[in-house]
Amino acid sequence: MTAIRTLCFAIAALSSYAALFYRLSQARRSWRDGAYRALIATLLLQCLTFTMGAVAMGGGGFLGVGNLAILIMHLAAVAFCVAAQIILLRWAATDEAAARGTRYWLITGIVLDVLLTVLFFLADGPGRPTSDFDGTSRPLLLTYLLVFIVSQAVPCVTIYRQCGPYARMTDNASLRQALRMLSVAAVVLFLYCTARTVNILTAAAGVDIGAWKLASNVFSASGIVILSLALINSLWGPPVSRLTEWARSYRSYRALHPLWRDLYEASPDIALEPPGSSVSDLNYRLHRRVVEIRDGWRDLRPYIDRETRTAGVAGGRPAGGASGEAGAELRQAFAEAAQIRQALQAKRTGIVPDHSKDAGDFDDRDTDNFVAEVAWLTQVAAAYSKLGKAS
Repeated sequence: MTAIRTLCFAIAALSSYAALFYRLSQARRSWRDGAYRALIATLLLQCLTFTMGAVAMGGGGFLGVGNLAILIMHLAAVAFCVAAQIILLRWAATDEAAARGTRYWLITGIVLDVLLTVLFFLADGPGRPTSDFDGTSRPLLLTYLLVFIVSQAVPCVTIYRQCGPYARMTDNASLRQALRMLSVAAVVLFLYCTARTVNILTAAAGVDIGAWKLASNVFSASGIVILSLALINSLWGPPVSRLTEWARSYRSYRALHPLWRDLYEASPDIALEPPGSSVSDLNYRLHRRVVEIRDGWRDLRPYIDRETRTAGVAGGRPAGGASGEAGAELRQAFAEAAQIRQALQAKRTGIVPDHSKDAGDFDDRDTDNFVAEVAWLTQVAAAYSKLGKAS
C-alpha cells in the first residue's frame, strides 16, 4: 500500500515538474506578465507539495524534525490552492476584481497556514507516528487534518463554479479549453477531499477500510495530472485540436462516400480528378467531395420528382424521430435523400418525371458556411444510406 501511495505522489510530482519546466522555457517573453508569474509560483508550490509527499512516504524526520515533510506538504498545498485561485482571477477577471480577489485569497492562505502550523505543534506533530496523519482520534491532530481538508475542498468548489462561466465568456479557444480542464481537475480533486475525509473519520472511529484508503491517493494523482495538463495546454492543445479536426473531417469524408459514389457513377464529369483512396490532403479532398456532391445533385435536377418530398418525409423518418427544429432538419434530410435516390433511378432508366424539378437551385439548404454545409450533407448522406438499406 505504501508503494502505491509513493507512486501516486511521484506521478503527481513528475507531472508538476514537467509543467514547470515547460512554462519556465517561456520566461524570457512572458516574465512581465503578472498571470505568468502567478502560474510559475503555482507550479513551484505544486512541485513542492508532491515532492514533500514522496519524502514523507519514506518515514522518519526531515531536517531533523519528525513529520516536518508532512507539515511542509500541507502548507504548500494550501499555498498552491491559493495560487491557483489567483491564476484563475488573472485569467478571467478585470484588473480591479483580480487585485481585490488576490488580496482576499492571500490573507486566507496566510491565516490557514498559520493555523495549521500552530495546530501541528500543539498536537505534538513532530512526536506522533506518521500513521496518525492518516487519521486519529486525538482531538487536536484530528482538527488539524480536517482543517487541511476543508482548505483543499473549498477552492475545488470555487474553481469549479468559476471555470464554467469564465469559459463561456472568453473568445480565446486555448483559454476556454484550459478552463474546462481546470473544472474537471477541480471535480477530481474534490473527490480526493471526500475520500481523504472518509479515511480520516474511519481511522478516528477505529474502522479499517483496507485498500479503499488508496482511493484518495489515486484521485489526488489523477487530479494533479489533469491540472498540470490544463496549465500547459498551449503546448499540447493546438496539436490535439488539429488532430480532432482531422478526425472530424475524416469521419465526414467517409460518411459522404456512399452518396458521392452513386452521384459520381451517374455523372462522372463531376470529379475534377480520378477518385483516389489517399487522404494525405484531407481538407482539399473534403472540399472537392462537397463540391462534387453538389454538382452531381444539380445534374439530377431534371429527374427529381417534386412529389417525392412528401413520400420521403412520410417513409424516411425513423420511428420515434426527433421533434422541433432538429426533427424538421432530419425530416428534410430524409426527403432530400429520397429525392436523390428516386432521381438516380430515373436517370438510369431515362424516364423524366412528370413533375420534374428541372430549374433553379437548392431551395432549402444552400449555405455558404462550409462547416454547416458538411454537417448538412452528412445528414443527407446518412439518410441516403438508411433508405438504401430499407429498400
